[in-house]
Amino acid sequence: DDGRLRRAAEWMLPRQIRRYGDWAVKNRAGRPGGWCFEFDNDFFPDTDDTAAVLLALDGVRMEERESEKKAAVEKGRQWILSMQCRGGGWGTFDVDNNLQLMNKIPFADYGAMLDPDTVDLSGKILEMLGNSGYNKDSDPVRRCIDFIRREQEPDGCWFGRWGVNYIYGTYTVLGGLRKVGEDMGAPYIRRAVKWLEEHQNPDGGWGESPDSYVDESLRGRGVSTPSQTAWALLGLMSAGETDSDTVKRGIQYLLDSQEENGEWMEEEHTATGYPGHYYLHFPIYRNCFPLMALGRYRRFIGNG
Repeated sequence: DDGRLRRAAEWMLPRQIRRYGDWAVKNRAGRPGGWCFEFDNDFFPDTDDTAAVLLALDGVRMEERESEKKAAVEKGRQWILSMQCRGGGWGTFDVDNNLQLMNKIPFADYGAMLDPDTVDLSGKILEMLGNSGYNKDSDPVRRCIDFIRREQEPDGCWFGRWGVNYIYGTYTVLGGLRKVGEDMGAPYIRRAVKWLEEHQNPDGGWGESPDSYVDESLRGRGVSTPSQTAWALLGLMSAGETDSDTVKRGIQYLLDSQEENGEWMEEEHTATGYPGHYYLHFPIYRNCFPLMALGRYRRFIGNG
């Protein structure tokens, strides 16, 4: 009901894309309804931002525009469902864009000619679907869970395409699985929990260098950062680890590293552009994710 949230929702609503774009080449059955990462990029809405917008809109009551909002949310949800790949996951901009031969073309210097389904993004979409009432018995959810289980690394973590790296992927997957009602005590999920616990730094935080994209021995390893610590905490709490010493130490790291003005400092690049090539530093990450982790922890211990 907060007026600031309504203003943000009112800003997002008219930015829904209602025209066909390049995604329609492979997705002939889908109808427009997504949102894009940039301004005025109607040809390339993406499932990641669309899922984030839908989660946000679902949490805001818009009074006289509530019916308009609900119609937009349903349109966006149906567009995302139409973008599910045959393998069960979701890509970002396209459907089944996974022909590896394209990355062998000499001008494909970033090795990023494709847009295959990825587990980190699929986990975020599961979260959105779970928030919309879908559960693990729903066909698109069941197919996605099968995809996630196939893609799990031998040590229990998951790859992160859009955030650095395995900490990010593991966090988004665990959050999505919890939201659709998966058994968070299942052995494959406990393996992911164990992986996060084993990669906590002595200072209580978590960190991972972008070098983990080219050297797998570095995955889950790096100087502690506020955003990556928050990701690990959110993943652990999604798996039910709300009262563990590991989580308590992580929460204390966030409290101890907060500045006097309420912010957190972070110089590291924790967002991913092209794995192995370039990475991004989003200033909002250092504040929004710690706040999410602290808020969720407060809610969990309050309910406990």
